[in-house]
Amino acid sequence: MQTVKTTLVAAITVVALMASLLPVTAREKDSLALTISIDGAIGPATAAYVKDALAKAAERHAEIVILRLNTPGGLATSMREIIADVLASPVPVIGYVAPSGAHAASAGTYILYATHIAAMAPGTNLGAATPVQIGGALPGLPDSNPDKTGKDNKDSDGQPKSEPKPKDAMTAKATNDAVAFIRSLAELRGRNADWAEKAVREAATLSANGSLQANVIDLIARSPSDLLNAVDGRVVEVAGGEMRQLATKDAVQEAIDPGWISRFLAVITDPNVAFILLMVGTYGVIFEFLSPGMVAPGVVGTICLLLGLYALNMLPTNYAGLGLMLVGITLLAIEAFNPTVVIGLGGLVAFVLGAMMLFNVEAPGFQLSWFLIGATAAIFTGLVLVVLGSLRRARKSPVRAGAQAMRGLSAKVLDWTENEGHVFAHGERWRARGAETFTPGETVEVANIIDLTLVVRRRPALIDKGDAR
Repeated sequence: MQTVKTTLVAAITVVALMASLLPVTAREKDSLALTISIDGAIGPATAAYVKDALAKAAERHAEIVILRLNTPGGLATSMREIIADVLASPVPVIGYVAPSGAHAASAGTYILYATHIAAMAPGTNLGAATPVQIGGALPGLPDSNPDKTGKDNKDSDGQPKSEPKPKDAMTAKATNDAVAFIRSLAELRGRNADWAEKAVREAATLSANGSLQANVIDLIARSPSDLLNAVDGRVVEVAGGEMRQLATKDAVQEAIDPGWISRFLAVITDPNVAFILLMVGTYGVIFEFLSPGMVAPGVVGTICLLLGLYALNMLPTNYAGLGLMLVGITLLAIEAFNPTVVIGLGGLVAFVLGAMMLFNVEAPGFQLSWFLIGATAAIFTGLVLVVLGSLRRARKSPVRAGAQAMRGLSAKVLDWTENEGHVFAHGERWRARGAETFTPGETVEVANIIDLTLVVRRRPALIDKGDAR
């Protein structure tokens, strides 16, 4: 009886365990919602993070990916990489501007347009997608209201006036390319293409409710759970033209955090960090050449220099500015060996101008700090002043080497025959000669040195013999 009872309990336990595991397995396979979060400026690290996260979602056969956006914009190259990965993703991607108070400006607007389903939380906004904000200064963008009267830009018949032409060819090319790109995304996802063009040409923005009314987004959701319940049953087209019906109700939600490589890239691709790495690397190598064998400056400098150059390769770098910086550093190094003031000042000017030109971009989060440039220039100025001060003190100090350093020293006669003999001076035994006759033990004074032979004379009476060594 006891054996039957034990067997029955064991069977019930196994059945209960299997019943609890099967739904979880099914949910992990068919109803897994992964979340990717973009907070802050969009750069190379963000693009790498999104790419890896979408690959993981495909490997795990996730039902949906929620791409949460809260960004002021970023680099155009990184934005296009993210959009290409979203369009090629076999897993549907929901663009979700959240939490309340967040925004998807500039590059974020393009990315939101590229997602399979676009959503926003209450109290959020998007727009302001002019090219000047996503990769470089583009002066001369057309004015959205040329008459400055606050009225709509329409003629007397109520028809839109012709848009003013950009002031230069480069601006026209960048603006038209951005318009064509965002319109193609809008047409692909069936969203408002006219407002998308307005966001590019006139930096237009919309609130969450305005975006829904203008057919810019598909829905408003207060939380990720509400979002998943709202999109349940919708049909979307993924890469390859496959139509997929979403089953996201009660899906298991899981966040994908950036890997260590993405976090490392986020650090070194900060323009200020890249700038510091370049400085540390350059001067580490210089110090190693000045003092061969120290090892540490060379090793640390080489690593920092390579990391800095790698970061520059990933950022929109102006190589003319980099060249000016290298010229400035070279001139400052020359100033340390051959102080002339002019070389040092020229190097300082070249370095500051190069630093100002180094990153040719006005994207949010990718601007070199003026404080850092000023601090580095101040350090270099201090270095030049220290070198010049050391030179001035060296010129005023007495000579400490050569024949001039020997003149006036006291010497003790060791032996003497007629006009020559040996003396002890400066801790060494020297041959000596003189016009007078001296006795061993007598203290004399060095008058000159000729071919390693000291010319000595009798010391003046006012000098105490106790000074002799």
